[in-house]
Amino acid sequence: MNNSYFPVVVAVVMLALGLTLTVDDFRRAATLRRPLAVALLCQAVLLPICCLLIAEAFHLPPPLAVGLMLMAATPGGTMANILSHLVNGDLAINLTLTAINAVLSIVSIPAILAISMTWFLGEGRFIPLQVDKFAGVFGLVLIPTAIGIAVRHRFPESAARLQRPVRVIALALLVLAIVAAIAGGKSTLYANFGVLAGAVVSFCAVALTVGYLAARTMRLGPPQAIAVSLEIGMHNAVVAMGIALSPQLLNSAEMATPAAVYGGLAPLVALAFVFGVRRIDPAHRRMPRREAAVDEAPA
Repeated sequence: MNNSYFPVVVAVVMLALGLTLTVDDFRRAATLRRPLAVALLCQAVLLPICCLLIAEAFHLPPPLAVGLMLMAATPGGTMANILSHLVNGDLAINLTLTAINAVLSIVSIPAILAISMTWFLGEGRFIPLQVDKFAGVFGLVLIPTAIGIAVRHRFPESAARLQRPVRVIALALLVLAIVAAIAGGKSTLYANFGVLAGAVVSFCAVALTVGYLAARTMRLGPPQAIAVSLEIGMHNAVVAMGIALSPQLLNSAEMATPAAVYGGLAPLVALAFVFGVRRIDPAHRRMPRREAAVDEAPA
């Protein structure tokens, strides 16, 4: 795939995300003030700090460290919702956090990217993301998401029909993006696969754990805790790869490599994590089956 097509890849993925969101998702956020605030604090502040520490601990080369930080900055989306549905998480919370995270990412992606480039590539100099690239990332995330939300609000039946084909296209683009990222950065991947895989798995495990513990600390039930965990722990690999590979933005196969590795490993780590917490957390054993069915109803 030619790198010039990657802005289209990002646009399609964000459009697919927008088509799943409604105005009611944002209204529902008003009823979840404390859980939402904690979840967003974890997503926007705590996770980037953890990611930076992990990149430093594994001594990642600067381009790979920036790529991992870019991965941490992207919102969740389809994969988090699919996994939440499969493991009986609370999809209402997933959709609400997805909606807010999509809006938050308009600012958080360029900001975290600028900070990480300064930290890992600046060598003591301040080199913020250029204004044109900041605006490019902003527009690439905002405009398709807004269009998707507007279509869902104005033409709900058409949006419902579009969701499946757009999701299939987004999934196909994910596979193509991973292949393209690996092909473009294969020498980097071969030389750093062990340490990069370790960093990616560590970040994913930390993000899932932070989300779950934050939710349980607020006394949310197991289905809600799993939903928060997956929403905070699962990030959009396609968006990260699209930004990294787009000639108009970062144009770096090396920076796309962490997202490619993440796209292959993160779902496996997430499923293993959910299996583990169900065995460790006694609340899962006390939860009536009927409660699980009720929590799954919004799907």
